[in-house]
Amino acid sequence: QVQLLESGGGTVQPGGSLNLSCAASGSIYTIYTMGWFRQAPGKQRDQRELAALITNGGETNYADSVKGRFTITRDNAKNTVFLQMNSLKPEDTAVYYCWANVVVTPGPVKGYWGQGSQVTVSS
Repeated sequence: QVQLLESGGGTVQPGGSLNLSCAASGSIYTIYTMGWFRQAPGKQRDQRELAALITNGGETNYADSVKGRFTITRDNAKNTVFLQMNSLKPEDTAVYYCWANVVVTPGPVKGYWGQGSQVTVSS
């Protein structure tokens, strides 16, 4: 069993910053890609959109809408991924979900989701 525990989030004014973190725990052999997806208000689970991904080698991929404003990093030793969000806009308002591609001990590769963190950008 693997759990992803998120922290951070909250309410901030436009132009402000927030930082999210997500720690994976459980029967983990290794973690490949980790990332953050977001679900905007009124959207369904299958409409979550990618914000940022990072491989265990440190390669990153960002949605065009967040490039230059968001930075994803990870601490492999602690199985933790971070999302630094700067210059936040009202359209960044969403529930942010951590995701990780995990090889469990023993078992196959499987994707796991965090519980979600509300980020609200409003004046």
